[in-house]
Amino acid sequence: MVLLNIAPQIGMGSQAAAKAQIQVLASALNTYRMAHGQYPSQTQGLEALVRKPDRDPIPANYPAGGYLNSRTLPLDPWKRPYLYLTPGRQDEPFEILCYGADGEPGGEGADADISSSDAE
Repeated sequence: MVLLNIAPQIGMGSQAAAKAQIQVLASALNTYRMAHGQYPSQTQGLEALVRKPDRDPIPANYPAGGYLNSRTLPLDPWKRPYLYLTPGRQDEPFEILCYGADGEPGGEGADADISSSDAE
């Protein structure tokens, strides 16, 4: 009988899913900026993509359906919220981040951080 260790591949599938979700969120943030002239503030967070902010700066022409296909923000594949930083850690306008399987900064493999700032 031969057994395969598929745990690393499962973790890598989750990493790919997180990268794809981060790309969708980044695209929605860029659409938000085009519509309102700026990205959501740190305090407004990613929630501004699914619900009109009630903290300044409040966008005047917020679309009824928000900027995602869902009225709730997706969680990362490990069931944790994505982090939103503005500006990003490398002085980019924003950064969307998740800490991988272990939920802690750093790590390798399935535990590696995933960021919108990472080069593809």
